Amino acid sequence: MSEASYIDRPNRLLRIYAMGYLVFLYGPILFLPLFSFNDSPYIAFPLKGFTTEWYVSMFNDAPMWATLWNSVKVGLVSSCVATFFGLFGARAITRYKLPGEKPIVFVIMLPLVIPGIIIGVALLILLGQLGVQLSLVTVTIGHVLISVPFAMATLIPRFEGFDKSMEEASADLGANAWWTFWLVTFPMVFPGVVASVLLCFTISFDEFIIAFLLSGNEGTLPLFIYGQLRFPARLPGVLCMGTIIIAVSFAVVFISQWLKRRGLDESTKGF
Repeated sequence: MSEASYIDRPNRLLRIYAMGYLVFLYGPILFLPLFSFNDSPYIAFPLKGFTTEWYVSMFNDAPMWATLWNSVKVGLVSSCVATFFGLFGARAITRYKLPGEKPIVFVIMLPLVIPGIIIGVALLILLGQLGVQLSLVTVTIGHVLISVPFAMATLIPRFEGFDKSMEEASADLGANAWWTFWLVTFPMVFPGVVASVLLCFTISFDEFIIAFLLSGNEGTLPLFIYGQLRFPARLPGVLCMGTIIIAVSFAVVFISQWLKRRGLDESTKGF
């Protein structure tokens, strides 16, 4: 057997594995747009026909759009707050020698391994003892708590990945620590900040357990979808909303990758 054929065989197996993985991962998602245009409220083959009736009813479904807006608000606020805390936490860990650093990091990262039901119940008891009324604010607090570890895990490699001599040069030129951070450090880690915001927003947007326990009378979109699953006639509207979310998600990913490539191209023009 020649060396070329020996190398090509694993590549073929890897391609087959990659294709199978993509089908397994994204195949079920493609059923959402397929059945959202089906002229039947039931998810079953064969399809009855093509219709846009479910999209019309979805756009007229005020409660669904209200919960979607609730999820967007909670996601935006929690992702920005979690990224803010994660940004300065990652900087403190990578730039300073803190007493008790490892225990502190361990405590911050605990939400990564503690089940969401435990965190939700603990927050529910704590907020109840403090007399805090359940609302979207309490949901946001819970989502910040579980998102901070992901923000730090995203930002720590960014702080460790650029040359610290850039900060030292800024200090040598007379800039204080605050201006050095905003004029030198922050632009260097900005891609990590964007990645952190997107990741934390995604975690908050589809989180269910904490939102279920802490939302009170104001629900989020996952709670609304869960409630609609009991009514087969309302399921097509859920499929339509899922289709729109998928389309927007792909568009956001495409635009972010395009901007990333454009930024890399522009950064290399000066060399």
